[in-house]
Amino acid sequence: MQSNFRSFASRRPGLRGWPAVVGIGFSFAVTMMGTTLPTPLYPLYRTSYGFGELTTTVVYAVYAVGVVAALLLFGHRSDQTGRIRMLRVGVLLSALSTAVFLLGGGTGWLLAGRLVSGLSAGIFTGTASVAMVEVAPPGGAARATLAATAVNIGGLGAGPLIAGTLAEYAPWPLRLCFLVESALTVLGLVAVSAVAEPVRPSATPPPRPGKVAVPISVRTVFLKAAIPGFAGFAVLGLFAAVAPSFLTVILHTTNHAATGLVVVVLFLASITGQLSSARLGEHRSLLAGCAALIAGMALVALGLVTSSLAFLTLGGAVAGAGQGLAFRAGLDSIVRQAPPSTRGSVTSAFFVVLYAGIALPVIGEGALANALGLVPAGTLFSGFVILLGVTALLFLAHRPQGPAVESTRP
Repeated sequence: MQSNFRSFASRRPGLRGWPAVVGIGFSFAVTMMGTTLPTPLYPLYRTSYGFGELTTTVVYAVYAVGVVAALLLFGHRSDQTGRIRMLRVGVLLSALSTAVFLLGGGTGWLLAGRLVSGLSAGIFTGTASVAMVEVAPPGGAARATLAATAVNIGGLGAGPLIAGTLAEYAPWPLRLCFLVESALTVLGLVAVSAVAEPVRPSATPPPRPGKVAVPISVRTVFLKAAIPGFAGFAVLGLFAAVAPSFLTVILHTTNHAATGLVVVVLFLASITGQLSSARLGEHRSLLAGCAALIAGMALVALGLVTSSLAFLTLGGAVAGAGQGLAFRAGLDSIVRQAPPSTRGSVTSAFFVVLYAGIALPVIGEGALANALGLVPAGTLFSGFVILLGVTALLFLAHRPQGPAVESTRP
């Protein structure tokens, strides 16, 4: 089936091989960057629009609702209509979200902008990850998978750093970063449109909207990837949504650039974990990722209890490395083992689980913060992630990865 994909792509105009990987990767990074630009700006939004901690987490989590909705509605569509067409739609939705942030004012506009941003990311996360592997030259699938996870997490990490720096040291703190994003989005649309379509659109009727199927043959692999993936993305959600409040309320840090830097440390550590995954292999990466998530969240809890920026940042770095290890290993195993005709759907199902991890625990943390305060809520959240990590470790130890899978890693 993969050879048929390559044969079809060879007859289509546009970029192929590594230039195509770069083109899709650039638009992927720009789109994901746009989803985290608001992170260091939440204290400014709270002051301007007068909402509290629970509303902050809801505004953040609405993004994940958009992601899951897009995955459920459109996750299978690229298998029928083609990867590039769906990616163009994703870029255009990203541009619409940026326009909402630029032109709007008020909590309702924030919710709308986050929802559209989530729809864009939902289209991109599954489709772009698969497309980068399919357009890669022969023998480049493993490196293309690493590139896909790296630009995903790298884009997410670049958003807070750029927005925080511009908000602190440049004019128009709530607007300038979105002007920059608008220009980059135009380039992203050009880049992805230049890539040759890697798959032949299917004549098979698409599955019902709202259904992303996981074939029986990959369900065990899927579950082993999904549990630590959910835990790791819950950590991303905590830092992206609540870290500004931690720094402002608990550590009395009001520098927006510092807030962005703390968040980007987590994402940089995630990329480091992804790079390490290539050397460890899938099963060992999942084990190490779970262990790092447990250790990192213990340090985060200690940082909250002792009001220590050092422990909070170190914990984020360790947990981020664990998230990267588990994420790359899980995505790699799913993309490689899923049947090509359902690869887009299976990958989308994986991201549904991940983005549920971003949204649901963070909303719970926001509700607990309103009732108990930030420190108890953050500590309980850390305990929840630790429990998930322990559960995943026990499952992985009970059902070890087979040697055939290990031998396929570079």
